[in-house]
Amino acid sequence: MKHGKKYNDSVKTIEADKFYDSAEALDLVCKNAKAKFDETVEVHVRLGVDSRHADQQVRGAVVLPNGTGKKVRVCVFCKEDKYEAAKGAGAEYVGGQDLVDKIVKENWMDFDVVIASPDMMGLVGRLGKVLGPRGLMPNPKAGTVTPDVTKAVNDIKAGKIEYRLDKANIIHCPVGKASFTEQQLAENFTTLMEAIIKAKPSSAKGTYLKSISISNTMGPGIKVNPQKVTE
Repeated sequence: MKHGKKYNDSVKTIEADKFYDSAEALDLVCKNAKAKFDETVEVHVRLGVDSRHADQQVRGAVVLPNGTGKKVRVCVFCKEDKYEAAKGAGAEYVGGQDLVDKIVKENWMDFDVVIASPDMMGLVGRLGKVLGPRGLMPNPKAGTVTPDVTKAVNDIKAGKIEYRLDKANIIHCPVGKASFTEQQLAENFTTLMEAIIKAKPSSAKGTYLKSISISNTMGPGIKVNPQKVTE
């Protein structure tokens, strides 16, 4: 795969065989963010588990203390008596059957997170084939299926993100923007890693944190020493 000049310039600043401290890696990632937009800082964690086994799934949600820097559009499925509260908390879209029809008939997907009250999951479940592949299906573990949709919206707007394994047993998560301060990124990174470590399945054997890298949207990954993260 061919990369552009900025990417290749960034590669030259990174020692390929070196494991960086998280603070060093975050600093380097921000210095290498040279795109014309505010690049996202992403963390990639490979775990020593097998996601094919139900008892080794790692999934949850955590509120980053400094948010992600991204405006998140929230879609809420709830009964009419909760519409106003959900809108008041900042939800962009609130409804029921009307939203289902819009998604199915118009292929409408102008949202980033879906929240549903439990009594609406029978309805939302019909959207599984549409929302599931995009990682948008509400889930109790992520706090997006809850009777308190107002709190869920507030949490999302405050910087709550979901983490989950992909098929390669890797978690990919944003921890902020390149414009964030070193302290903001460090706090978000620490909060995310503490949540992932706490979520270690009891059935997981051997090394849990296999590898960690940090990158910006357009740049190469920088390896972080997993042992120092757990100290």
